[in-house]
Amino acid sequence: MNHLISPNLTQTINTAVENAREMKHEMLTIEHIFLAILHNAKGEELLKAFGANTSQMEKLIRIYLANHIPISQAQEVSLPTQTPALDRVFSSMIEHAANSNQKILEIADLLVFILQEEESYSAKLLNAQGITRLDILEMIANEEKYQDIQQNADSYLKKYSKNLVQLAKEGKIDPVIGRGQEIERVSEILCRRKKNNPILIGEPGVGKTAIAEGIALEIAHKRAPKALHSAQIFALDIGDMVAGSKYRGDFEKRLKGILNEISQIPDAVLFIDEIHTIVGAGSTSGGSLDASNLLKPALANGLLRCIGATTYSEYKTHFDKDKALSRRFTKIEVNEPSLTDSYAIIKELAPIYEKYHHISYTPEALKACVDLSDRYISEKYLPDKAIDLMDEVGANYKIHAHMGKKPKLITKEDIENIISKSVNIPKSQIGSDERGLLKKLAQKLKTRIYAQDKAIDVLVDAIKMNKAGLGEVHRPIGSFLFVGPSGVGKTELSKELSKVLGLHFEKFDMSEYMESHSVSKLIGSPAGYVGFEQGGLLIDAIKKHPHCVLLLDEIEKAHSDIYNILLQVMDNATLTDNSGNKADFKNVILIMTSNAGSKEANILGFNKVESSKHQKALKDIFSPEFRSRLDAVIDFATLGKKEFEKIANKYIQDISISLKEKNISVSIDAKGLSNIASRSLDNSLGAREIRRIIENEIKRKLSDEILFGRLKNGGEVKITTDKNGLKVNFLKKSL
Repeated sequence: MNHLISPNLTQTINTAVENAREMKHEMLTIEHIFLAILHNAKGEELLKAFGANTSQMEKLIRIYLANHIPISQAQEVSLPTQTPALDRVFSSMIEHAANSNQKILEIADLLVFILQEEESYSAKLLNAQGITRLDILEMIANEEKYQDIQQNADSYLKKYSKNLVQLAKEGKIDPVIGRGQEIERVSEILCRRKKNNPILIGEPGVGKTAIAEGIALEIAHKRAPKALHSAQIFALDIGDMVAGSKYRGDFEKRLKGILNEISQIPDAVLFIDEIHTIVGAGSTSGGSLDASNLLKPALANGLLRCIGATTYSEYKTHFDKDKALSRRFTKIEVNEPSLTDSYAIIKELAPIYEKYHHISYTPEALKACVDLSDRYISEKYLPDKAIDLMDEVGANYKIHAHMGKKPKLITKEDIENIISKSVNIPKSQIGSDERGLLKKLAQKLKTRIYAQDKAIDVLVDAIKMNKAGLGEVHRPIGSFLFVGPSGVGKTELSKELSKVLGLHFEKFDMSEYMESHSVSKLIGSPAGYVGFEQGGLLIDAIKKHPHCVLLLDEIEKAHSDIYNILLQVMDNATLTDNSGNKADFKNVILIMTSNAGSKEANILGFNKVESSKHQKALKDIFSPEFRSRLDAVIDFATLGKKEFEKIANKYIQDISISLKEKNISVSIDAKGLSNIASRSLDNSLGAREIRRIIENEIKRKLSDEILFGRLKNGGEVKITTDKNGLKVNFLKKSL
C-alpha cells in the first residue's frame, strides 16, 4: 500500500509515530496523526483555507493527549501500537483508494476518514471549527482550488520573507526621511547589468533597514526610476529559515526553493538584513556548505538581485574573509545622520507615535530627544536612539497616566526625566536643573574643601566652559592634573565633585600599574593571551558608568605606556580594547593626581617656589604632548593649622551625624581641635593624619561604649584635652 501514499503524507505519519514515542505513549491514536497534520505546511494551509484556528487546535490536541493517553513506565518506548480507530481510518482510506483507482493519497484524503470517526476527539474538534467531511470532499473535487492551496503551502518565499512593496502599498511602512542620497545610490546599483547587488554598511541604528524600506515606498508610490517600477522587494528572514531545520539539507532546500521562486518573478529583489548571518548559516561543524555558497552562483550569473545590510565590524569579520562573496556586492556606507537631519526625521515620525500613544510632542520636546540622546547615550546611534527616547516617553505616559479625552502634551521636561532614568544620572545634571547646579558648584565645593579656593575656581571654570558648549565636542568634559603634597585635598575634591554633581566616582590607584605589562589590565589582553575575552578594567568601568568622575590617583607612579593611552582619551574621548570594543569618555571628568616635586617644595616651604618645583617635576615626568592635552594643571596649596582645625571639626560632625540614630551626639571644643591640628602639622601626611588620630583616639573609645558601656542607650560625648592629650567625656543626654 505504500506506493499509494504521497511522500508528504508518509512524512506526516512518521512524525506522528515519533511524537508518540517522545511522549512515551504506547498507543498511536488519531490525535497523534492530527497533531502531525497541524505541523505539516500543506495540512495547516488546508485547514486555514476553511478558516480554522490551527494554533488553538494544536493547543487543545496537546491537552487531550496529556490528559487521556497513558504514559509508559518503560525507559524506552518501542514502536507504538495503532488503536482500532486509527486502524479503521487507514483501512477505509486504502480501500477507498483501491475502489476509485486513486493513484496517490494526500493529507486531505486522510482528513476525510478522520472525520468519518465521529466519536474521535479530532473529528469533534474539526466539527467545532465548522469543518465537515463533505467540505473536504468538495475541495478535493474542485481540483483547481485544491492545487492552489497545495502550491501556497509549498511557497518558501511566502513562509520566509515579506513583500516590502506590498507592505508599503498597505501603509505598513513608516516614512523614510533624510536618506534620499542613499536611496538614489541603491537604485542606481540595482539598475546595473552586472554586480547589481548593493550592500549597506553602517553602525547599528543609523537606518540601513529604513533605506531598503524607503526604496519599497518609492516603488509603491511610483517615484522610483522607471526601470524599477515593477520591482518587488522581498525581505528574507534568515532566523525563520534556520529555525526547525533539524536535518542536514533542510536549510539548503529552503534557500534553494526561495532562489528558484524569486528567479521566476520578474524584477524581484531579495533584501537580507544582517546579511553577515548567512556566512555560516546552515553549515555543519567542519563543513564548508553555508548560505553564502548557495547565493554566489545566483549573484554571479545575474539571476538574483540582492540588497544586503550589515555593520562595519561584521563586514570586516565575515565578508573580508570571503572575497568571492564580497566582490559580488557594491558597498554603500550609511553614516550617522547629523543632529539637524535627525530632528527632521523624528519630526516627520512624531505624528505616528502621537497617534499610537495618544500624546502630543512640543517642538522643544522633539529637539530634546535628539540633543539629549546625542549627549547622554553614547552606545547607540542617531536617529535610532532619538526615536527610542521619543517612544519611551510615550510608553511611560501610558503606564503612569490614565488616558483622557485630550492628548497629553509631552514637554522638554518629560524628555529630561526619561533620559535621567535611562542613563542613571540625576535630573540635576540635565537641562535647566544643571544650570542651577553649575551656578552654585564652586560655592558648594568651597564649603567642603578648605583653603583650596583657587584650585576649585580653576576646576569649576573649566567644567562650566565645557557645559556652555565652548569646549571641544570630541573630548572629555575636562582633563585635569591635581598637583600638591599628600593630604591637602586632591582626592577629597574629586570625591566631593562627584557627590555634588551626582555622578559615579571611579578610582584607579596607579601604583598598581608600574610595569609595562600592566597596561593590559586597563585595556585588556592581546589576542592569544589569557583573559583576551574579558576586556580591560578601565574600559569595562567606563562602559558601565559612562557618566562619572574618573580619578587616576598618583599618576606619576604609572608606567609611561599608560601615558600614551591617556593621550587618546584626552584628545578623542575614546579608548579601544584589543577586541575592538570602544569606551566613550565624552561624559567623563578625568582627574589625575600627583605628588611630583612635593618633597623638594616642602623643604623650602614657599608657595611660589613650591609651584615652580611642581612644574619642573611634571616636565621631567610627562611629555609635552601629554601636558598640552590637559585642560588645567591645578596646584594645591599646603594646609595650615586653621584649615586642619576645620577638617578635624568636619570629621567630628560626620561622626555625630552617623550616630544620631543611636541618640548619641558628639562635639569637640577649641582645645581639642587645636590639639589634633598641631599634631597633624608635625606630620608629612597632612589631613590624613587627622583621620588617623580620630580613628585611634576617639572612634576606638566610642565603639566599646556604644556596644557595651555608657552609650548603649544613647548619650552625649564631649571631646577636650588634658595634660595627657585628647580626653573623651561620656555624659547622659540632657533633656
